[in-house]
Amino acid sequence: MRSRYQQWMFDWETRLTSVDNNRVIRALQWGIEYTHAWPCRNGCAPGQMPSDPEEYLADYNRRIVANSDEFFSYASPVDFRLERREVKVFSTRALPDPKLEAKVRGKHAEFLRFTSPVRTPFSENNLVNAQWFPARGRRAVVLLPHWNSDALAYTSLCRVLTWMGIAVLRLSMPYHDIRMPAEINRADYAVSANIGRTLDSVRQGVIDIRCCLDWLEQEGYTRLGVVGTSLGSCYAFLASAHDPRLRVAAFNHASTYFADVVWHGQSTRHIRAGLESQIDLGRLRQLWAAISPMSYFSQFSRFSRKSLIIYAKYDLTFLPEFSRGVVAEFQRHHLDHKVVVLPCGHYSTGEIPYKYMDGWHLVSFLRTAFEA
Repeated sequence: MRSRYQQWMFDWETRLTSVDNNRVIRALQWGIEYTHAWPCRNGCAPGQMPSDPEEYLADYNRRIVANSDEFFSYASPVDFRLERREVKVFSTRALPDPKLEAKVRGKHAEFLRFTSPVRTPFSENNLVNAQWFPARGRRAVVLLPHWNSDALAYTSLCRVLTWMGIAVLRLSMPYHDIRMPAEINRADYAVSANIGRTLDSVRQGVIDIRCCLDWLEQEGYTRLGVVGTSLGSCYAFLASAHDPRLRVAAFNHASTYFADVVWHGQSTRHIRAGLESQIDLGRLRQLWAAISPMSYFSQFSRFSRKSLIIYAKYDLTFLPEFSRGVVAEFQRHHLDHKVVVLPCGHYSTGEIPYKYMDGWHLVSFLRTAFEA
């Protein structure tokens, strides 16, 4: 029988995932047009529509995993610049919180801007945005929020890290906050029933992280790390697997296969609703193998680093068995890592008192991880 605490936590998680009532169910789309600029081509010329889109994408995923260094390669931007502007919330909720909007009105901050090496049909998304929290010293991290986070999420954590002498670039992930196309109200294009666009979004996110590392090096930071939460954790793992400069990594909620989270997660049930009449989980896992952490442990193991894995015991979005699978792979590859299990769920990690527990573990890890 479930304990009262467990049932209370599951009920709370369900309420938290039901707050947003503006999720849109979209039908399956192959998104072949997003593959035309990718490397690792498999014989289909750019602009040509394959006769079997699913097999084309499944084969492309196999090629990407086998040649992932090429897939996540890029030309470093030449237009890095700092921009000072007013802070905005960019809420994804149907009814934005007026108190939160008022809290930041008139406040300004510095943001790193540059053109993403990955071009999409949306000009807003092509201009990368990262709020800059400078600190003296040589330590710096790129921080990636969760899916559909507003532009203020994790800024308090960023300030705490600067007090410890760790500079932070809080990266707006593809299709999030200021990068969100005008035609949508949520960051739906980052993860959706469009197979190719979702693959392309993750590739863009990973490459944007690596570009941020380029800028940090130019600014004199030599001890570099990455912190990612939920979807940001996936991006952070893939970047770590392909960039030896990342010597410290914190994965705040972690999972094995991208498709499994979408299929079983409470917060992605609207995406599954658009997919399940046309595809099953096994086939979807093949189509998103190239953006799944489980595909890249051999690449991740190439570089020495310290890692922190945090997951939640009552998570209904990144199911705990998926996170335990990640931990098992870290153990199997004899990787230097620490594991923390929080007594809450996915969304409740952002609520009192659990957000303070989560923040304490992240800060404690980062305070010492760079010293090795």
